Amino acid sequence: MRRLLLPRAAACLWGAVVFMPVGLNYLGLFLVLISFLFAGDGRERARRVRSHALWWPLAALVAWQLVVLAIGGHYPETGVNLWHGLRVPLTVLLALALTRDEAQWAMRGFLAIVAVNVAYIAVFYGLIVLAGITPPVPPGIFRSVIFLVGNKSINNALLFTLLGACAAAVGLALLARHRPYAALAAFCVTAITLVIINFNLVSRTSLLALLVVMPLICIHQWRRQWRTLAAALLVGGAVLGAAAWKAPQGIEQRLALGMQEIEAAKAGAVSEGSWVVRYYMYTETARMIAERPLAGWGIGAWNSEWRKRGPALLADYNMPHNDYLWMGSQTGLPGALALLAMVLAGVWQGWRRPDLTGRLAFASMLILLMATCANSALRDAQIGLSLLWIAMVVLRMAGEAGMPWLPLLPKRWRGTLQEA
Repeated sequence: MRRLLLPRAAACLWGAVVFMPVGLNYLGLFLVLISFLFAGDGRERARRVRSHALWWPLAALVAWQLVVLAIGGHYPETGVNLWHGLRVPLTVLLALALTRDEAQWAMRGFLAIVAVNVAYIAVFYGLIVLAGITPPVPPGIFRSVIFLVGNKSINNALLFTLLGACAAAVGLALLARHRPYAALAAFCVTAITLVIINFNLVSRTSLLALLVVMPLICIHQWRRQWRTLAAALLVGGAVLGAAAWKAPQGIEQRLALGMQEIEAAKAGAVSEGSWVVRYYMYTETARMIAERPLAGWGIGAWNSEWRKRGPALLADYNMPHNDYLWMGSQTGLPGALALLAMVLAGVWQGWRRPDLTGRLAFASMLILLMATCANSALRDAQIGLSLLWIAMVVLRMAGEAGMPWLPLLPKRWRGTLQEA
């Protein structure tokens, strides 16, 4: 019995530390791995993983990286990049190996820390606005949900985005079952996350991801009801148009700044502006792939090649802010396509299941897909040990019959959601 409790506790812990410093997320990974070894049900877990649609893309990704490691060049960063290249499939495999109960406990940990963080943000800024008191600098484990602290804060914004998208999916399902008050409660969660990613953890990637995923959720829900779908998209478009028209000036300025940065980079300007950096990274990394499309430059080559090719001001960056370009530059198109196939297989798994459980997985995997295109959401462990873990746990739950996430909610809500 104790052996069976260990994986639950480890999965719950990893879910509970996804907003916290990367060291705690590594602790979660290793505890889950160790607990699986002690649980003694390795054959059942292996069978579950091998039967999943992500198995072959994962196997291809690992195998091709090992081939390139054997035949390609070696660099000072080879060890670090190989670790990250193998950590990604390891994280996915651990999530897919969870039992139904363990996946539920992982989500319990996640939802609990979300509630703590939202309360903490409300109290922190409430003291400033209502009492005129400036609270002390928060402790390290909460700092990245209050202040922008590099990629950890980007990860936290993306996690709130995932939560907001899933809450919107629940709200739409409740609306379809004529439960307007319950739907309003779900949409309030989406609104809270929208406020957080626009005013606290400011993230253009998160905002764009939420705006893109929302209509796709509608398409998923009403794909066989064209009139209802058209009406939902029309109403949603009107709401988004009104929101854009009345959007705070800061949001409009951030989006306009992104376009200005791209235009400036095209004209040859060099700065550390977010999209200036991306412009140079994307173009130079694409050239790397074009020059060696089959096996790339070798594991760990991106850093050395970037320092030769990129502007001197940006030489210290260690990843191209796009996981497929990163993998493609080092392992060629086969590696990049295997990585992309892994994520797209997850998107497809969510799409092909037409109920709410499938919709939650569909939304989660779409946000992961967008994050991997605009940030190093897999290569950077600050994101790749948190967002990837939660998205894959949601995907794992979509492999279960019925509504495996229903026990996570208060009993008085379950009947309504069961009907949805």
